[in-house]
Amino acid sequence: MKQAIVARTDLGMGRGKLAAQVAHASLSAYEDAGDRARKRWKGAGQKKIVLKADGEAALFRLAEEADRLGLPNAIIRDAGHTQLDPGTVTCLAIGPAPEADVDRVTGDLSLY
Repeated sequence: MKQAIVARTDLGMGRGKLAAQVAHASLSAYEDAGDRARKRWKGAGQKKIVLKADGEAALFRLAEEADRLGLPNAIIRDAGHTQLDPGTVTCLAIGPAPEADVDRVTGDLSLY
């Protein structure tokens, strides 16, 4: 079981902002998963990776593929209280789901 969080590299988010957005994405996709997937992922150590995407369109393409495969996922939009404009799409999380399924969507992306 694995979760992949894909963050935009084109926004220039600071480290703290990036960490907060990744956390929002992880939790939101976790909540989208079923009880069985959540339990399996938690029992297996909650494996997660953070990957790079170069823009909003890339995140939406990946989310569409995750939806097509029936994988839990969540697109995150910033509230706009600090560095970004309200509604800015920052991250996408996919999973928790079987590692091979997550890799079908994100396997070509680079680590953040």
